[in-house]
Amino acid sequence: MILVNGMSSVEYITKLLNEIWLVTMAMAPYLLFGFLAAGVLSELISKDYVRKHLGGRSWLQSMKAAIVGVPMPVCSCGVIPLAASLREHGASRGATASFLASTPQTGVDSLMVTYALLGLPFAIFRALAAFISGIICGTAVEAVTSKEEALEIKAEPAQPSDQPKGWKAKVPRMMKYGFVSLPSNISKALIFGIIFSGIVSSLIPENYFADKMGGFFTSMLLMLVIGTPLYVCSSASVPIALAFIKAGIEPGAALVFLIMGPATNAATLSTLWSIIGKKQLMVFLGALTLTALGAGIIMNQFPMNTDASPLACMDHEHKGLLQLLWAGILIVILLNGSLFPWLKKLITRKKAES
Repeated sequence: MILVNGMSSVEYITKLLNEIWLVTMAMAPYLLFGFLAAGVLSELISKDYVRKHLGGRSWLQSMKAAIVGVPMPVCSCGVIPLAASLREHGASRGATASFLASTPQTGVDSLMVTYALLGLPFAIFRALAAFISGIICGTAVEAVTSKEEALEIKAEPAQPSDQPKGWKAKVPRMMKYGFVSLPSNISKALIFGIIFSGIVSSLIPENYFADKMGGFFTSMLLMLVIGTPLYVCSSASVPIALAFIKAGIEPGAALVFLIMGPATNAATLSTLWSIIGKKQLMVFLGALTLTALGAGIIMNQFPMNTDASPLACMDHEHKGLLQLLWAGILIVILLNGSLFPWLKKLITRKKAES
């Protein structure tokens, strides 16, 4: 019989599934609320409104972009075309960089998951870090952008929307975006994050890294190396960060991962190269790295309680039918966003071949 960390294969699989289930139960009510809030925001904050306020070259535009970006429910992949569109419609390079730095780090859905798994103080600190990093990155990019470069792209007039304006039309669009469109963009990453969290928690004993990392700065550098190339959305990164903390990584180092993971990946960096320039990209990456390390250091100066919310902390045996219902609904939504489209394509292809 195969042994994993002294456990039989059956015992390990049982523990792995239990860890995955516990994380899913803890996330479910908060993520569902986040999806609902995301749907509402998708109608209240229009793209045309965003574009209108992100022109100009002062740090105020970077601040506006960060204010809009922090709560906006857009994942690491979805922010790329939106940022490119903002740039094409007249947003400055600094505002575009600020938007690309702050938006994928957070969102109402990911902040709710952060609260559920890591506690309210961590969620507040994460939102502040995303906001400040956006301002710093945007201001730094604008500082190295010449007047000639700033005038390369002129603003285009916003196109009027032909969608119905009444609430009878808006509510279905909110529900569709919140529970269908947004999950379809992030469900695969969420499932990966939950499963990866379960694997780390089941393989690595609690506090395993506590005396093996050679200090806090080393652990921050490790999270920097892991987070920079990893393609993971802000919600999916939270259970991974939780697993790292349980394994002994300090909260400040986990925050570095939560900043760099969603905000940087090959697709984002290559897009930035094309829409703001090579020089600005290097400045953006340097500013974000320094901001992430600074945020991690500052967080570690405070006694950070990373306990989950009271609801998430309840033992799963004592959770009621309502909590089980939330978990069931979340599983259906995630499957609808990942597995069902694949099955639909497979069935369609089989029919076409027959």
